[in-house]
Amino acid sequence: MPTDTAPATLLAPEAEEGHSLWQDAWARLRKNRLAVFSAVVLTVLAVVCGLGPFFAQDYAAQDLARYATKPSLQHWFGTDTLGRDLFARVLTGGQVSFSVGLCATVVALLVGVTFGTVSGFYGGRVDMVMMRFVDILYSIPFPIFVILLMVLFQRSFLLIFAAIGLVHWLTMARIVRSAVLSIRKMEFIEAAEATGVPRRRIIFRHVLPNVLGPVIIYTTLTIPAVMLLEAFLSYLGLGVQPPLASWGVLISEGARSMEEFPWLLLFPAGALSLTLFCLNFLGDGLRDALDPKTSKD
Repeated sequence: MPTDTAPATLLAPEAEEGHSLWQDAWARLRKNRLAVFSAVVLTVLAVVCGLGPFFAQDYAAQDLARYATKPSLQHWFGTDTLGRDLFARVLTGGQVSFSVGLCATVVALLVGVTFGTVSGFYGGRVDMVMMRFVDILYSIPFPIFVILLMVLFQRSFLLIFAAIGLVHWLTMARIVRSAVLSIRKMEFIEAAEATGVPRRRIIFRHVLPNVLGPVIIYTTLTIPAVMLLEAFLSYLGLGVQPPLASWGVLISEGARSMEEFPWLLLFPAGALSLTLFCLNFLGDGLRDALDPKTSKD
């Protein structure tokens, strides 16, 4: 006897569409208005600093007739004590500071992730020897390390990348090592080893993808720290050399005459402060978005 049967598609409950960890993290990040606003501001700053010097005045052109003029329509940020356009120098300084921040962070990222992964995955004596090496490098004060590099290899723009990057990889290595040690004991890693999967493939296919969260978070927090260190070195006279400018150099120059010409300090310090604030807010937002404990809000 025929019976009316509804289609299987109508009887079956609607399946919920699955979301990956990265999709959930992106959804949580979009809800953080401060982090999104910071990302937009950073993008605008990077574009303006990257393209601005091509349309602004020559940052190195001197004209003593324009000695320390106040901000005007012709010179938006005024001029410095050598008659150079401060707006063009701030944009050029942004290029240098962003370049140092990104490149030094990439150096720290490559060295730190590689070192920490090898140390945490192989463990034992390998881990002990590698971590003692990190402890020894941690005991060397950073200014002394940089001054030593400057004396041995002379001052150069690339040396700033190497000096700052070769210091910040230490913390990156420790963070990655801790994450790898916890992942190393999980069942899917043991199953992969039991089935004869090569260790290199286990590291690249199973270990590294699972430590990307902490790495991304620390990377966003490393960039402002690196930029601040570059500004500190330039303030001490160990960073970028004239006529090239960075925000640290401009702050150092402006601090010498801040009482008489306050705009020489106000604009570069404001640009650096705004960038550091946005980078830290974005890093906090990424940390909250990638934290598994907040996956069930």
